[in-house]
Amino acid sequence: MKRILVVDDDKILRTVLSDYLEKQGYVVENADSAEQGLAAFAKNPPDLVISDIMMPGMDGFEFCRRLRATREGQLLPFIFLSALGQIDCRVEGHSIGADDYLLKPFHPRELVAKIEAQLERSRRIHAEIVRLMQRSTNLTSHQTPTPPPLPLTPAEERVFWEAVRGFTNKQISERLFISPRTVQSHLRNIFNKLEIENRSQLVRFAFEVGYQPPTDSECASDS
Repeated sequence: MKRILVVDDDKILRTVLSDYLEKQGYVVENADSAEQGLAAFAKNPPDLVISDIMMPGMDGFEFCRRLRATREGQLLPFIFLSALGQIDCRVEGHSIGADDYLLKPFHPRELVAKIEAQLERSRRIHAEIVRLMQRSTNLTSHQTPTPPPLPLTPAEERVFWEAVRGFTNKQISERLFISPRTVQSHLRNIFNKLEIENRSQLVRFAFEVGYQPPTDSECASDS
């Protein structure tokens, strides 16, 4: 399941939005300030951030700038959800790194559509990075020692490679013909066995150690 961090000082909005997004299949973490959002992000980076702009203390603009200044936050999908509708505010939001900007009041279905679009865009970017890293690895493979076998079961290894390629739990479920619950269970086992916490660390682990994703044809021949 994809994790979403919602940062807003309006408790009622956070509660309503969290309930709706959780019903759509997301895991939601809430923060009532930008400072708390930064702490939550540092502890466990989410797959996407939704943030208000007008908040006590640090505002949403500065929050976005600080996330974008970190390595983990550079490509993180980021959506502003704000009552500030002036064109100058929307332009500033995009100029400092937000991927989308939705005005309050909003329709939840539109927000979910924007979330899905940003997550799919992130998956494509992720997949292209994997492809380029794989190409680079292939070019230098004669100089690189063979990595040790993955400490995973065959089923977990198939989920491992799908996750490394950037597919969501739902997509992995459809590609491997297993339930989303089974995908989530395999991912928990994978994270525990490899001593990592999330998908970003999973990709980093794969390429730092030197594991190369099998091609789709190789995956088909193994199934």
